[in-house]
Amino acid sequence: MREQLIKDMQKAVEEVRQWPRQEVQIFHHNDSDGLSSGAILTQTFERAGFDIKRFCLEKPYPALLKKVYAQEGGIIVFADFAGRIAPILSDLNRGRNLTLILDHHVAEASNDPKVHNLDPCLYGLKGDRDISGSTTCYLFAHTLDPANNDLAYIAAIGAVGDEFFVDGCLVSENRDVTLEAVRQGKMEIRKQKVGERYYLNTTRGQVPCDELGAYLDTLGAAGYYQNGPDTGVKVCLEGTTEDSDRMLAELKSVQAKAFEEELKRIQSGALITTDHIQWFQVANRFKPMGVKMIGVFCDAIKNSDHVDPDKYVAGFQIIPDEIPGFGPIGMQDVKISMRVSAKMAADIRSGKTMGLDVLLPEATNKLGGFSDACHTLTAATTVAIGKEAQLIEEMEKILRKVD
Repeated sequence: MREQLIKDMQKAVEEVRQWPRQEVQIFHHNDSDGLSSGAILTQTFERAGFDIKRFCLEKPYPALLKKVYAQEGGIIVFADFAGRIAPILSDLNRGRNLTLILDHHVAEASNDPKVHNLDPCLYGLKGDRDISGSTTCYLFAHTLDPANNDLAYIAAIGAVGDEFFVDGCLVSENRDVTLEAVRQGKMEIRKQKVGERYYLNTTRGQVPCDELGAYLDTLGAAGYYQNGPDTGVKVCLEGTTEDSDRMLAELKSVQAKAFEEELKRIQSGALITTDHIQWFQVANRFKPMGVKMIGVFCDAIKNSDHVDPDKYVAGFQIIPDEIPGFGPIGMQDVKISMRVSAKMAADIRSGKTMGLDVLLPEATNKLGGFSDACHTLTAATTVAIGKEAQLIEEMEKILRKVD
């Protein structure tokens, strides 16, 4: 459990300290948890004297990974994703670089001793209940140097942003980091009729962490190709500013217009239905926003009157061939994001219905696609452009077997 995770983090820290090249490439996700993770790791490694290159990814795409692992002798860190693809990273690495995975999604073990998969899911903790990616990064930061405990509030922001509560409250490791931030005077917890609400103390007054999480989500997703992630990391470390507020307002306007137009298409019959799934394709219509927006849109409609509450919701968006700050990587893929209604969520939790963490990766793998960060109620993978209908049919085949 936690004790073994910390022991393995200590081993990884020793390797980091002894590594010949004190240069670190950090790859992190672009939601509030991922941006919080990126902020924690940036601060941690800079304080320790490392040279940092930080890249925000919507997913650790195979085409990008091949380019990353063309190098030798580096330190490579993945945050808030990559737990499931440790075997792929091991095959690409072959002992040539020191790799750390600080994720909290469903994970698989590494088969390269230089690839340290420190995903808490491998240690008995639940990534959709006990611990966020940011809290995992905080545990690593604290292991590297206990003085990094001043970063606890950033981990709490990411944990709240990921919205994995039990009866409205953060629990386990996520709760521990929040209580640490409260002890330091950086946060406050207020009881609600159901659960709790978490507040960050800032120079601009108290800010509800759920609102700050939504703030970061918009910067990272809607602003992915417009310097939003860098702004988000800065917000985590230094707080919001008038400039970040202006960027947020502009991005919200772009998002609202795109979503309104897409909803009209769905109302006009763009939603395709099969026995168990309802799906649609936005192609490039969400540009210049990032492809995380297809998941945000699915979230927005999953409990609406426009979809069937007894069917999975799936949306596709074409992935641009560009990683900000990294350049083109040769992508010709489409992203699928899946969500479920509140009714289906209850059925999945009770075991009556298959979770997305099983359904989508299994179908994706049959088509040679890429699956990484998948939870039971939310999931996303990628396949080649043109295989959208095939992927839906593969999922239908799986579901028919268990009907």
